[in-house]
Amino acid sequence: MKRTVVGTVSLIIALAFVAGPSGTAWSVEDFFKGKTIRFIVGASPGGGYDTYTRTAARHISKHFPGNPTPVVQNLTGAGGLIVANYLYNKVKPDGLTVGVWNNVFLLHEALGSRRVHFKGRNYGWVGAPVTGWPSCAVMGFTGIKSWDELLKHGKPLKVGSAGGTGTTLPTILNIATGKKLFDVVTGYKGTAIVRLALQAKELGGVCMAFESMRVTARSMLDAEGDKKLIPILVHGNPPDKEVQGLPRVTDLVQGKENVAMLNAWAVQYNFQRPVTLPPGTPKERVAAWRNAYAATLQDPAFLADAKKSKLNVVYVSGEEAERHTETILSMSPETKERLKWMLPK
Repeated sequence: MKRTVVGTVSLIIALAFVAGPSGTAWSVEDFFKGKTIRFIVGASPGGGYDTYTRTAARHISKHFPGNPTPVVQNLTGAGGLIVANYLYNKVKPDGLTVGVWNNVFLLHEALGSRRVHFKGRNYGWVGAPVTGWPSCAVMGFTGIKSWDELLKHGKPLKVGSAGGTGTTLPTILNIATGKKLFDVVTGYKGTAIVRLALQAKELGGVCMAFESMRVTARSMLDAEGDKKLIPILVHGNPPDKEVQGLPRVTDLVQGKENVAMLNAWAVQYNFQRPVTLPPGTPKERVAAWRNAYAATLQDPAFLADAKKSKLNVVYVSGEEAERHTETILSMSPETKERLKWMLPK
């Protein structure tokens, strides 16, 4: 009799798992089956955000419960902030839509920006495809070939920005050196547009993530003469030989206050191009996204595709992204004051 009771209880538990509440594996698969999942990218087509997202989207379906169909859409504006705000306030939290946006806006949130209409802690953090190596580069026609030559140039280098690194890195370098080395031109809707301005000689250089530059500006890095894009410094330790011998940002920034400012700013590069879900997304669907994204970024087919596109891949989990977000949002009041310049006037 005891064995029968145990067997009956086991059967009830098994049936509850298969057909029970929304937290079960079966219900997650049932929900996503036949559906379309949407990636909204806060940058223009052809840039780093777009390239990383589309490469992952091509492989994610087979790792997802129910094998939903992925689509990628671009929504440009405000350096990616439009997507962050839209995802947080307008998108239904059903697990069918994720946003890919510039996490520099977590810093803006910490600094009290009125343009930020989200709480970073409340997103469903799925993960990120890479860590970042912000860098600066100049065009050959400027006659500048190195950081030392830029220091001696005598007038500011005009650099273009679509937001994020394009604005913040040259500003930090201006502050840390006490010199107006860069004249930052903002308002570009994506790095692809910045590249066109560089080629048209409207700009003399750009600061951007090198993992993006090495892919999206590959032809310019490989060009010669006036058309060549020449990296002159980098932050962090990227694996690429072409920048390993360059000056490091950390070596150029001196002084306790400047170093604290740099370190607080640099946390964002531990999880670049993050994928997020709207607040209130059911936990089991957040877990489904995290598992599918992790499996995708370790998929040999995806890695081969990424290698073909010359993408560096450094998987960052959703849990790690949450911890980095907390670090950014918990910076000291003193450091916040030092970074207030980041906010648009």
